[in-house]
Amino acid sequence: MPAKVLFICVHNSARSQMAEAFLNEMAGGKVLVESAGFEPTTINPLVVKVMAETGIDLSEKSTQSVFSLVRNNTYFGHVITVCDRAREADCPIFPGVVRRLHWDLENPEDFSGTEEEVLEKVRALRDQIRTLVSGFIQEHLSMKQESGARPSE
Repeated sequence: MPAKVLFICVHNSARSQMAEAFLNEMAGGKVLVESAGFEPTTINPLVVKVMAETGIDLSEKSTQSVFSLVRNNTYFGHVITVCDRAREADCPIFPGVVRRLHWDLENPEDFSGTEEEVLEKVRALRDQIRTLVSGFIQEHLSMKQESGARPSE
């Protein structure tokens, strides 16, 4: 059974969506991955644009509430918060979570400047998330298969 990973941010509109998409792409079926937010809205159009530059289409992607996953007793082996440190404390406790991680990432909604300057900041955030996801795969998913641990952890 593949590992299960959940990415959480405030609106499920940017950081968690990018992380989910990159993990889906890089893990090649070895992981079941979802993303959710505390206050889900719609996907940030600049995120859709910069992810399309990498060949990933988020234009039809929807957002979901983290609390609906809690109410449904959805289990995850890894829960990764991708919001700033102040909002991490708002994350609910998930039953059965083996590992909880936090990636302190800026919220693109807080970026300012011209449209091109904001777009460049979103691209930098996208690349930072891609690097973090790659490191997560190497550190947490590859190790589990090598050590003989259950892949669902």
